[in-house]
Amino acid sequence: MSCEHLVCAQCAHPVIEGRCPLCRANRERMHQHGFAGLSPALIAVLLVVLLFATLAAEHLVIR
Repeated sequence: MSCEHLVCAQCAHPVIEGRCPLCRANRERMHQHGFAGLSPALIAVLLVVLLFATLAAEHLVIR
């Protein structure tokens, strides 16, 4: 979701402009991405890589 088309209920201006404290807080909240600033897609890729690394390490230890 983007804040470009949202209008603030407090100041009646676009949220993207950040004219009041409520606008600024909501704009910051909407622009946060995922865990530790990473995008959800990147987190998913990292989890898949971790899964394969775990499986490879388990396969090497069993033999």
